[in-house]
Amino acid sequence: MSGETRAAPLYCPYCGEEDLRPNEASHGAWECRACARVFTVKFTGLLATALPTEGEHS
Repeated sequence: MSGETRAAPLYCPYCGEEDLRPNEASHGAWECRACARVFTVKFTGLLATALPTEGEHS
């Protein structure tokens, strides 16, 4: 394990329930106790349009 901290999902992306637990069979997977689905959440990257361009101030 790399030691990096990951945020836990707050609700199931399928049914919206909040009763989530880490899935022991799959690293990084979560299981929803309400709809019995197992899912993962993956950060892919940032959109280039979301980054400020040179000369822009936030």
